[in-house]
Amino acid sequence: MKAIKLNSLKNNNIEDIQFCQSCGVPLNSNKIKGTEDNGIKNNEYCKYCYENSHFKNPEMNLDEMKNNVKNKMEQLHLPNYMVQKALNILPALKRWKNKQFVI
Repeated sequence: MKAIKLNSLKNNNIEDIQFCQSCGVPLNSNKIKGTEDNGIKNNEYCKYCYENSHFKNPEMNLDEMKNNVKNKMEQLHLPNYMVQKALNILPALKRWKNKQFVI
């Protein structure tokens, strides 16, 4: 996950911004978007999670993603409330939504 400049989001409503459906990073430019096998940018997943039509870490579970997101955000010295908000949205993202209740 790459650091984003908060001011790069200031002209957009949060509702207008697409987020990676795996890690929650804002997909506010084509540079951050993952790719399909044919090189076309994917509009649902970032390049840190998805490349060539596959997840980079397909065995990862939600708890592992939460740890990765938390660690990266803490490395970026983001405020605790932002870290917690990011962690809270992860279970609702497409990649994790239907997997959290599997027994």
